[in-house]
Amino acid sequence: MAIQILFFFFAACAGGSALAMVTRKSPVSSALWLIGTFFSVAAIYTLLGAFFIGVIQILVYAGAIMVLFLFVIMLLNLGNDYEEDFRSVPWRAGAVVTGLGMFGVLTSAFVRGYNPPLGREAGRAALENAQAMNGTVGLIGMPLYQDFMIPLQATAILLLIACVGAVVLAKRKV
Repeated sequence: MAIQILFFFFAACAGGSALAMVTRKSPVSSALWLIGTFFSVAAIYTLLGAFFIGVIQILVYAGAIMVLFLFVIMLLNLGNDYEEDFRSVPWRAGAVVTGLGMFGVLTSAFVRGYNPPLGREAGRAALENAQAMNGTVGLIGMPLYQDFMIPLQATAILLLIACVGAVVLAKRKV
């Protein structure tokens, strides 16, 4: 019972900080609210028993990625010269419609229940067998560095290009 209460508490914290992130006008405060969302999601992972994923969520996303985002935001010096780009009435109406649609999908999933395509025990048994063979870290690391090596390297190159682009844009203004 306590785990369910904590789950709903952290889910509400994640939803609230995500809502605060998209409604802030300052890019720095939006990034800080996003860090709060990452910590809430990491707490949910921990409550679900995925301790490694929770720690990686904090280290990679709340740590490295958000430091990179804050570095780029501060390097570009995005002060108070924001425009009404995504805060105009059509964008807000679209966000409300999308949010209501997502709420409807989630409500129908909770009311009707969710049945996995291979049954409830097939995925769990396969996951436990793979975890027994490779361990928790190996269960994530082996496919990441064997099957998904190209997407992993492409992501690293995209992050490098984003950093170089931010430096080039910042140098142009100086």
